[in-house]
Amino acid sequence: METRGIGDMFDFRRFPKDAVVLLLLLVYFPVGVCLMLIRISVGLHVFLVSCALPESFVRRCIVRIMCSVLGMHVRQTNPRSRDRSTKLYTSNHVTEFDHNVLNLLTPCNTPQLEGSTGFVCWARGFMEIRSASGREAIGETLQRYCLADGTPPLLLFPEEDTTNGRSGLLKFSSWPFSLTDSIQPVALRVTRPLIALNTPESGWLMELLWTFFVPCTVYHVSWLPPVSRQEGESTAEFANKVQELLAGELGLVSTKITKADKAEYVKRKRHAAPQAGASNSGVRPSSIGLGFMVQSLGTDERRMAKMAQQVKDVLPHVPLSVITKELAKTNCVDGTITNLLENKEETQMEASGASNFGSSRSSFYSSGPAPTPQPAAKSFGKSPVDRHLSLQDRKDALYNFARRRYIEKHGLDQEDSH
Repeated sequence: METRGIGDMFDFRRFPKDAVVLLLLLVYFPVGVCLMLIRISVGLHVFLVSCALPESFVRRCIVRIMCSVLGMHVRQTNPRSRDRSTKLYTSNHVTEFDHNVLNLLTPCNTPQLEGSTGFVCWARGFMEIRSASGREAIGETLQRYCLADGTPPLLLFPEEDTTNGRSGLLKFSSWPFSLTDSIQPVALRVTRPLIALNTPESGWLMELLWTFFVPCTVYHVSWLPPVSRQEGESTAEFANKVQELLAGELGLVSTKITKADKAEYVKRKRHAAPQAGASNSGVRPSSIGLGFMVQSLGTDERRMAKMAQQVKDVLPHVPLSVITKELAKTNCVDGTITNLLENKEETQMEASGASNFGSSRSSFYSSGPAPTPQPAAKSFGKSPVDRHLSLQDRKDALYNFARRRYIEKHGLDQEDSH
């Protein structure tokens, strides 16, 4: 179930599929662009205010109000459950700005484990770990940080990557749970109209612009009671326990899918589209629609489309609609070829009705001279044996004609075809 659900945990489309929502988005688009430009200017002021004012309750209130102007609304439930003595908060990860939002509610530091460093790291609100190299060194540095007095709590995201927040939680990494024996889980729900919250291949700057574009993004923060590690409980078991607790609070599935699994899945998705485009570039125009149909339909439909392509290879001038209609009756490639050759005149009438240029062809099955079989018997046999022989002769003539068409199409020799 987890393998099937990995695609449901991430949004690869920025815009919705629903036609009504797309229409609303199209109408809103000019307003969104103007709103984004205004919020970029306001955002610069928010950054300057957050840098100028010292860390305090007043600063957090002012920045929180200004962030509401930017479209980032923050709501919290169970604030009394927040334990001020706890040195580690753990939360699920939905957007690139989760740590900024939680920092509006309470002072906390989130270390930058990977990505940009220096000014960009500081401007985004991360705590840079300069002396640490490797996961073990980072763990030792953060463990010393948690033991120090007077430092704000740490905020870590054990998923280590974002999801869409609707389907499930990535498997929690166990190393954050080795820092302290008591942590406070934080459940985070994020909602946004019109467009997706994030896409796997979009950077934080692009996500910020989309945040400014939409009317609002609402962050719902729920504080859960602190959880302590029991005696004899390993860090992996402790991590699984907290993961199950957060999944139950959010109404999501606790999966075993890791950050590496997401990266591999995104990589496959990235290479699937170019390969599909490259494979279709060498297909003749009459088969492009069939190739799309094969990819988008179910198992039975794919099998039917494959059979239709086999018939199309032998009878290239028969429209796919006629072939598909006949296959629905026979469910057999050979039977379909036989019926189409037997009912040549009826098939030609159907093709001329389906195509504007079909009636202008002098010959429906070939553009050049080709031997035409005479499948119909001269008279109806009086005995079953005569009728069987007549039918067999007609089938042999039809198969020989189809074989010659195949040889001519692929430029084969008569001897090679045996």
